[in-house]
Amino acid sequence: MFTGLIEEVGAVRRIQRQGAFQRLEISARLVLEGTRLGDSINIAGACQTAVEIGADYFAVESVEETLQRTTLGALRPGDPVNLERSVRLQDRLGGHLVLGHVDGVGRISRMEERHREWLLSVEPPAELLRYIAFKGSIAIDGISLTVAQVEGRAFTAAIIPHTFDHTTLGQRRRGDAVNLEVDLIARYVERLLRAGEPATGLTLEKMRDMGY
Repeated sequence: MFTGLIEEVGAVRRIQRQGAFQRLEISARLVLEGTRLGDSINIAGACQTAVEIGADYFAVESVEETLQRTTLGALRPGDPVNLERSVRLQDRLGGHLVLGHVDGVGRISRMEERHREWLLSVEPPAELLRYIAFKGSIAIDGISLTVAQVEGRAFTAAIIPHTFDHTTLGQRRRGDAVNLEVDLIARYVERLLRAGEPATGLTLEKMRDMGY
């Protein structure tokens, strides 16, 4: 579990590909503190397991499912990536609940500066649009953001200068691919309210009886 508050921007150090399997080494500093083998690290929105930890880097291994559903397979040596360690129970939840399970890859359709903020518009896969709501939460490359507008096939988020300067968003351009994770609550609400498809025996009638 993550918060979507990026701790640092690392850089791809080395990539090894064997068919649909990838080993990725990432240069980092802050996220190495307290991290042990087997710990989870969010890389550009994708939760990955640290399989090796060096003095100034860590390594993860990605399988075909991850490479198909995220942008990790398109990374190149030197590319910057957003990094966040998994949240601890005593930490503040400053963003929103982020699992690091990428739902799909979107494309940036606009990156515009206006009055000391940047307006970032993204076109998500069509099947994800129903989970994206005005003032709702979304993770873009692992960054917790608030949806400022949903119009047509795209949604827009307003980026403050700190986020722009301390994440990879400052290096993104129109047409770039970004990992997207929709709000977890939206998926559960849809599942519970889907008529004729009760989740674990919990029907709408039972929910009303329970006071929901």
